[in-house]
Amino acid sequence: MTGIDPSVVRSLPMFEQLSDDELSRLLASATLRRVPVGKAVFEQGQPSTHFFLLLHGRLKVTQVTPDGQQIIVRVVHPGDIFGFAKALQRDDYPGTPLAAAESLVVCWPTEVWGTLIEQIPSLAINAMQTIGQRLQEAHTRLREMATEEVERRLAHAVLRLIERAGRQESTGVRIDFPISRQDLAEMTGTTLHTVSRILSAWEALGLVTGGRQKLLVRDAEGLRALAEDGT
Repeated sequence: MTGIDPSVVRSLPMFEQLSDDELSRLLASATLRRVPVGKAVFEQGQPSTHFFLLLHGRLKVTQVTPDGQQIIVRVVHPGDIFGFAKALQRDDYPGTPLAAAESLVVCWPTEVWGTLIEQIPSLAINAMQTIGQRLQEAHTRLREMATEEVERRLAHAVLRLIERAGRQESTGVRIDFPISRQDLAEMTGTTLHTVSRILSAWEALGLVTGGRQKLLVRDAEGLRALAEDGT
């Protein structure tokens, strides 16, 4: 528990209902780890030895498909648990979380998962809710990939990012971690060229302002209209 501030963990929605005793038991077997920008918490295919909680920063979870294509399957936000492959009946990690910003993670050995959910039933409930949310997000993205044009998929992706990682500024809502056009291409199953073309068109319309790994949404309602009906 050395170096982990219990009050920071308790401030996260998943843990705010835990008693002092439950929180102490949860953190007794935990360690703290800093992850520099661009570094991986673990690698896809690596044996699942730990599960994690993101306290600070952002992580981009990438997967390499059998044909060698890299995609971004999701973004891990502060308060998210990740890497609990055992809960998914896996012995290895299905993706690679890379730090998009300087990140701070809490780590637990995989073997304590069963003990923790027995001692803290609310942890198991929250974990299942998290799995359910991720499945719903995955289904939504699959539906978008199958039925929507690229521009609408990109609009949905940007709107999801500002919902979870948006910082209000005087001229709009900024995504508060570095995100490149290549990242957006990997999130939406398209090419860098296509994303660049669409973002340039959005800038001309006053919907967004881009920069090197920066994105400011100036007109969220206009973007939402594009996402909903493509007009």
